[in-house]
Amino acid sequence: QVQLVESGGGSVQAGGSLRLSCAGSGITFAAYTMAWYRQAPGKKRELVASITPSTGTNYIDSVKGRYTISRDNAKNTAYLQMISLRSEDTAVYYCNAHIAGVDFWGQGTQVTVSS
Repeated sequence: QVQLVESGGGSVQAGGSLRLSCAGSGITFAAYTMAWYRQAPGKKRELVASITPSTGTNYIDSVKGRYTISRDNAKNTAYLQMISLRSEDTAVYYCNAHIAGVDFWGQGTQVTVSS
């Protein structure tokens, strides 16, 4: 079956860095657009960054210049490098794999940034 397993979350101080990983299985990983979403307490889940099979990337304005999404198809893994973290980045981060109207989700990993 399809599995997306996130790792790399944790607690950091403002200004710190984290790298999230999303390991996929059960899908033809290279064919999927991979994305990271986040959901803060009391807020809607929002798309943070995405990377297409051809490695085109997109980011929301609030993370541009601080977050970098990448993928390693040989390892079936997507990454989200986060630097200069802010308290407002605190959320559960979810990995998403998307193709032709089909979406798969990971279980989420908590990122907590303290000021």
